[in-house]
Amino acid sequence: MRSHNAAEKPNKENKMKSTQTKPSIVFCHGLWADGSCFSKVIPALQAEGHQVIAAQYGLNTTADDVANVRSALGRVSSPAILVGHSYGGSVITGAGTDDRVAGLVYIAALAPDSDETSQTQQSNFPKTDVFSFIEVADGRIWLLPEGVKYFCGDLSEQEQKLVWATQTVPDVNLFNAKVGGTAWKSKPSWYIVAKNDRTVHPDLERFLAKRMGATTYELESSHVPMLSQPERVIDVIHTAAQAVQARATAA
Repeated sequence: MRSHNAAEKPNKENKMKSTQTKPSIVFCHGLWADGSCFSKVIPALQAEGHQVIAAQYGLNTTADDVANVRSALGRVSSPAILVGHSYGGSVITGAGTDDRVAGLVYIAALAPDSDETSQTQQSNFPKTDVFSFIEVADGRIWLLPEGVKYFCGDLSEQEQKLVWATQTVPDVNLFNAKVGGTAWKSKPSWYIVAKNDRTVHPDLERFLAKRMGATTYELESSHVPMLSQPERVIDVIHTAAQAVQARATAA
C-alpha cells in the first residue's frame, strides 16, 4: 500500500523502475560443475537486458556456498531471480530468503526443508547410476570418467569430456549440512524436472516440485538440460522473470 504522501516523492521510485526494468539472474551450479555450465543460457539473457552473474563457489561447505551467493546478489540490481542446478537448488533454498530475491528457478535440483540436508531426500529414493562411478580421494568426491555419461549423456562425446575435465569437486561432507533457510516457502518457484536424469532421481525432483508448489516443467533431458536443451531452460527463466516483473510493477 502506498503512503498518502507518495505523490510528493515519485523520483526515487520512478528512477528505480526505469534503471532496472528486468530482474537480474544469479546462477548457482551443482556438483562436478562450475558457472560455465550455464554458458549456453547466459548470453541470451544478457542480450535481452538482464543483469546476469554466475556465482562461483568451492563446494567446501554449504554455509560458504550460500554466503558466496549472497555476495553475488550484491553485484547485480534487485530484484533478482536465483537459478539453481542440482545441489545449487540447496544453495538457492538457503540464500533465497534474502530480501533481494524475488523468485527461484530449480533445474533438476535439490530443495531441502528446514530439518533436512541435501542428502536427506535422496536417501528416500533409489540410488541413481552416477553414484556407482565416483571415487572419494583427498576428502573430495570425484566423478570418474566412466560416470560422465550418467551425468550428461545427451551431450556430444566432446562436450561430455569437457564437463568431466572442468568438474568442481565437492567436499565429502558437503551434503550433510543444513542450508540455513527455506526460501521456497516464501518465494514463487519454478521447477524443471529432467525426465531422463540418472544423477538426481526424477521422482525426487517431482516430489520436491510438488512440495514447494512450483510451476513445473518436464523435459526429456539428462541431468543438465541447461546444456542439452538451453532454449527450453531460457523459456522457463523468461516465464519466471515476467512474473517477477509483473509483480514488481503492480506493487
